Amino acid sequence: MSEPAPFFDIGFASLNHHGEELCGDQVRVAKSPTRSIVVLADGIGSGVKASILATLTAGIILRMIEAGATTRDVMDTVIGTLPVDPEHGVAYAAFTLLEVFHGDGSFRVISFDSPAPLLLAGGRPASLERHGRTVRGRTLLFSKGRLGIGDVLGLLTDGVPHAGKGALHNFGWDRANITRFLEKTVKFHASGAERAARRVIRETKRLYGGRPTDDATFVAVMPRAPRSLMLVTGPAVDRDFDEEFTARLMRFPGRKVICGGTTGDIIGAHLEMLVRSEPGTGREGIPPIGRLPGIDLVTEGIMTLAATLRLLDESGGRIEKLPGDRNGAALLARELLQADTVSLLVGEQVNPFYQNPQLPRSVSIRRNLVMQLIDRLESYRKEVSVEWC
Repeated sequence: MSEPAPFFDIGFASLNHHGEELCGDQVRVAKSPTRSIVVLADGIGSGVKASILATLTAGIILRMIEAGATTRDVMDTVIGTLPVDPEHGVAYAAFTLLEVFHGDGSFRVISFDSPAPLLLAGGRPASLERHGRTVRGRTLLFSKGRLGIGDVLGLLTDGVPHAGKGALHNFGWDRANITRFLEKTVKFHASGAERAARRVIRETKRLYGGRPTDDATFVAVMPRAPRSLMLVTGPAVDRDFDEEFTARLMRFPGRKVICGGTTGDIIGAHLEMLVRSEPGTGREGIPPIGRLPGIDLVTEGIMTLAATLRLLDESGGRIEKLPGDRNGAALLARELLQADTVSLLVGEQVNPFYQNPQLPRSVSIRRNLVMQLIDRLESYRKEVSVEWC
């Protein structure tokens, strides 16, 4: 059986110019089944004006590239749409555009007045050739290559290397040193793209002495093995579906989670096993987790889902901000945030303990919680599918 195509993990972090509430750098990401598009824009100056320029630039480029526009058309639109900056006499924000094609990992990068991308090939610094082309009087720099598991591509605004001009302890923060820092970060510290980007930006802030004189943004792109999860919650309306319910969960190749006491008992019965409660994992408002061979996590349903949503909101989608406590909500939130793709199999049989069974399924508490969960996960750039049964 062939290996699954890599998942292209994309994460970024930004640093505001000291004293500014808005960042003059903006990142936009769009994913489809066949490609990922990243636009990093750096508006002239800082603060509100720079943020507006960067937001317009990133939005225009992303929408046009998604629609299949040519590079010339993109530049025409960017130059013709942005307001002219009276101080600098130009109408643009610097930008970097990245397209990665999922099938073979091939990519292209187009940069305008931006630092060159950084590349780690197999975890080691590697060169990335760039060639220039003039489009509508602007010089664009083009790069291309191929990314596989173990490689990292880094995009950055000039505020990152600018920190090296006043670097503490005379430590250089040029392209070579940033690449070496990224290499060590990926090797020893970061398990994902966002964590890698945050470490680079944290070091950049340190070198600015905590008072950045420019906006700074770093984007990391890390192909890796995909992480998939199936979450089953709620008994199916048609009990004849229970066997198929169970079979589909057990056939699933990724992580397996059951969220619901009755759901766990049904699946356990079809597997001829008992769900056993794990002592010491219950908390106020969160029932204890269970154990079922072959299943990675078993939790209670409604109360645990509601608590999980609260934790997702409080963490902002960042795993490191989740509590380390071993309870059902914290463990479920961690499973969800670690996954790239989440498949939800949701039974719509109403539990009369929580709800009047005479009410229509469209106002089900479980359905409402699941819809909120989908919204949160998609806001964290997870790929989510749901089937109601």
